[in-house]
Amino acid sequence: MARILIVEDEASIRLPLEYILRQEGHQVAWAESGEEGLRLAERLQPELVLLDLMLPGLDGFEVLQQLKARQKPPRVLILSARGREVERAKGLALGAEAYLVKPFGLEEMLAEVRRLLE
Repeated sequence: MARILIVEDEASIRLPLEYILRQEGHQVAWAESGEEGLRLAERLQPELVLLDLMLPGLDGFEVLQQLKARQKPPRVLILSARGREVERAKGLALGAEAYLVKPFGLEEMLAEVRRLLE
């Protein structure tokens, strides 16, 4: 069981992610903005963050940079509709461990989560 934080402003994406991760036995919290995500990450110290890039307030790239600058940074899986190669490369260069382009399959996402939590 791991602590996972979902930073995603679209409920239609966040709710199925939350459900399936809870079914896998994880503790799940969520935030709808970059600022809220950073506050929760500071308080909860998650092992993994599922991070959208297009967020209200701070965008996902800025959130990623701030998460990775911490003493004990979480692993980050970017989940974004921004699928151009340059954006994927930027996310990975900033420290994300993986990047899935929306729409993605829930099984594919779970496989990445399992891999990142090993």
